[in-house]
Amino acid sequence: GVDRDPPAVAATRAMVRELAPGIPESNFRAEPIEAMTFDDSTADVVILNAVLHFALNDDQFDAMLRDAWRVLKPSGLFFCRLASTIGMPEERFKRLEGRRFLLPDGSERYLVDETFLMRATETLGATLVDPLKTTVVQNQRCMTTWVVRKST
Repeated sequence: GVDRDPPAVAATRAMVRELAPGIPESNFRAEPIEAMTFDDSTADVVILNAVLHFALNDDQFDAMLRDAWRVLKPSGLFFCRLASTIGMPEERFKRLEGRRFLLPDGSERYLVDETFLMRATETLGATLVDPLKTTVVQNQRCMTTWVVRKST
């Protein structure tokens, strides 16, 4: 597990000590996802739940995605939930710069669309495990689930 916020990592470690004391605390690290210190191909599953849409620009998004993909083993499952424009007209979002938008709920997010995710799937050499699925959250934002498998 990785999080930039040391208190979040400390809370996770405390929970793991209680629920699964055999798991080493070193499995949970306070570091940015785009600069993880885990070895290549060590994870069977990577879950990025509401993480990538906090990227500030294309370079950071690419670095975050690349490093998360790097730690995934061949045939591993990549589960990602992130903000998107899928499901609402793009004019509902105010473009700030690049793929950064101001959402109707007042938050700023890096938003993807279907074309972007399908191109990323191809670029990674991944296989889509499930069709893209998007939840529209009370016409305030869209959250898309992207699940792919890494090639062997």
